[in-house]
Amino acid sequence: MNHTFRILEFNLILEKLMEFAHTEAAKERISQLTPCLKEGEVKKSLRDTTEARTIIDRMGLPPAVSMAGLQEIISTAEQGGCLSAEELERTGGMLTAVKRYKEFLNRCKYLELGLPYYEQDLDPLEGLAREIYESVRNGKVEDSASKYLRNIRQDVARLEEKLRTKAEAILRGNKKYFSDSYVTIRNGRLCLPVKKDYKTWVPGSVIDQSSTGSTLFIEPAAIAELNGELELLRIEEENETRRILYRLTASVEDNLQVLEEDKRLLEKLDFLFAKGSLSASMAGIEPGINTDRIIKIVNGRHPFMAQETVVPLEFELGTEGRGIVITGPNTGGKTVAIKTVGLFALMAQCGLHVPCGKADLCMNSQVLCDIGDGQNITENLSTFSAHITNVMKILHAAGPESLVILDELGSGTDPGEGMGIAIAILEELRNSGCLFLATTHYPEVKTYAKETEGITNARMAFDKETLKPLYRLEIGEAGESCALSIAKRLGMPDSMIRKARRYAYGEEEGLLAEGTDSLKEKTVVKKTGGPVIEKQKKTAGNKNIMEQKFVIGDSVLVYPDEKKGIVCRPVNEKGLLQVQMPDKKIWINQKRVKLLVAAGELYPEDYDFSIIFDTVENRKARHKMEKGYQKDLEIRMD
Repeated sequence: MNHTFRILEFNLILEKLMEFAHTEAAKERISQLTPCLKEGEVKKSLRDTTEARTIIDRMGLPPAVSMAGLQEIISTAEQGGCLSAEELERTGGMLTAVKRYKEFLNRCKYLELGLPYYEQDLDPLEGLAREIYESVRNGKVEDSASKYLRNIRQDVARLEEKLRTKAEAILRGNKKYFSDSYVTIRNGRLCLPVKKDYKTWVPGSVIDQSSTGSTLFIEPAAIAELNGELELLRIEEENETRRILYRLTASVEDNLQVLEEDKRLLEKLDFLFAKGSLSASMAGIEPGINTDRIIKIVNGRHPFMAQETVVPLEFELGTEGRGIVITGPNTGGKTVAIKTVGLFALMAQCGLHVPCGKADLCMNSQVLCDIGDGQNITENLSTFSAHITNVMKILHAAGPESLVILDELGSGTDPGEGMGIAIAILEELRNSGCLFLATTHYPEVKTYAKETEGITNARMAFDKETLKPLYRLEIGEAGESCALSIAKRLGMPDSMIRKARRYAYGEEEGLLAEGTDSLKEKTVVKKTGGPVIEKQKKTAGNKNIMEQKFVIGDSVLVYPDEKKGIVCRPVNEKGLLQVQMPDKKIWINQKRVKLLVAAGELYPEDYDFSIIFDTVENRKARHKMEKGYQKDLEIRMD
């Protein structure tokens, strides 16, 4: 399925959806999102997305909730640990956000939707939130957390002021002893910066020294006792602070079940509103879901194409057949069209809206794709080999509930064989009962689709006048590559166009149908200057002894398709001969024909070839003419 996600760019849809989520749990859920196979759950998921989108459109986005580290906080409380002031503050912030979210959903109830009633399951734990707010702020325990803590901190402040006053008095009274005019704290003790030479003049304990050793930081004996009292007060403050943190942690532990339910519900709402935001960003709508194997898309737009410029897709499959073969020029939008259908199918079964005017999409057990150049250098696989490998896996997996999408069917090999392979693949898909879309350039595949029940032709419209694709899918009509039209518009002479048409389709209007003058017409192409090859002078012995002479009745092989035929007119002065193919007569250069069996080995010496090559009408006319002149009687030659 990941291969399909990448080909249809569903992974990019998930990345975009993830941008609208705020919680890690919602993002993780999005990264694991896959098409659901339960019709009821798909429809409910789509309804939730629709309600979220309605709320966003009418009421705006809900308040963002940060739950970073909340799971670790819950785990610490469960295991009997002590939460830090920062962790408690995050918990209180989350509860405040729950309260705002609950109020937002309450305001949305007038919309008469089901989603706002999730607020009934949200509990902001206002008592716990208030207790945390009154006790912890800015990452530390507040003085107001307890009367005892307030008294201790007041005693600490008074003693610190007394210490500083006394130390500064010593500093001012003996300035020559000190390297600086300020007191400092070293290792938690209040010290004076004494010059090394005056160490003995300032009684006290050396707590630290400068990097050069020229200054000693001494705690004067006169304030040592006060420093000791201050240290004891600070120990008491730390003990009281820890007692308060344990008390608050116990309160959190008492409400863990509610906190976990709030967390779970907020993560779910975050996921739902992310889907609603994605829908709003791409102007999506809720598609209908069916199990009748029908796909209908009206004014569909690929999510990653500009809404202002994209040509809307009109698509229908499953009502009159299970397969569509799309033909048309390169860069005409065939691949975008089939990708859009496949992407819509995946999005809908994941509960996501699709960007279109209206859609009715069937449930699929799997979406199977082979799109793009599958060349694999590391495994030494050509484009054709890679395609066939993928297609065989798809044929093996496809069933009545599958959607199969194949691009450039049968490409990458000999045109004749590729056409046969393409038709064989389509026949297998038809027999499997799956829904399928395929693109191709082969005219024989178009004919197969036209004549086969359950398969419909479609084409991408193309403006032959402007040489621009119209990117509009037209179901029911076969397309063409438009290569000849493009070549003509780009300056290729008519004579070359007629020859190209004859060689491509076996049509005669380019030569014989226009009379002998067209046979004498020379192709005139304006050429630019360039290097000139100096040819060796030919002698009489250089004559091409390999040139073949054909007679009526010879069995021949016609290249490049390697189809068998019978010569019905010998080579003319232009080197062309007429060959009877299984379904029509064609004129072809003798160099593209190889003798298989000579006529002398196949037919008696006096065999009447008109039996094979003439119409019944011509044979009757000849028979009458042999008896004498026949007025108004003529023999028509094809």
